[in-house]
Amino acid sequence: MEKSNSPSFNEKEVAIIKWMARNGITYLRVSIGIVFFWFGILKYFPGLSPATDIAVQTIETLTFGIITGGVALFILATIEVVIGIGFMFGIYLRVMIILLLFQMIGTITPIFIFPFETFTRIPYAPTLEGQYIIKNIIIISAAFVIGATLRGGKLVADPENIRENGEPEME
Repeated sequence: MEKSNSPSFNEKEVAIIKWMARNGITYLRVSIGIVFFWFGILKYFPGLSPATDIAVQTIETLTFGIITGGVALFILATIEVVIGIGFMFGIYLRVMIILLLFQMIGTITPIFIFPFETFTRIPYAPTLEGQYIIKNIIIISAAFVIGATLRGGKLVADPENIRENGEPEME
């Protein structure tokens, strides 16, 4: 029987996992940037963002009516576009993560201050707006993962290559 020179399934899997470890954080960062940029841009154009009404209502409520309507929407759109650009290009990430978390606090508050608009059955059956808000848990978690790499942290493809001090061995 002739021995094949083709890589085994295990070798292919290891190569793919190493590629994901090298590139995953970058793809995560850029994808968050795209989402924020895209959703932010939509808010500049009346009627394009499905989140407009609840966003304006939330900002007006949280600011006790000091910031209203178009101004609220412009500020939110600008914050989201700035976050998007920062994440897409990897600039000022510490500031962008803080802005993202600040924006996410505002995004999550409708669940608590407008429960009848965010749930069809409180607290277990969210409306489409409620689902839109709840999915932000993933974005917050992704921001934490990206934040964990700001001082040079990396994903490790092979935990067996971790030194006793917790540092990955260089390949």
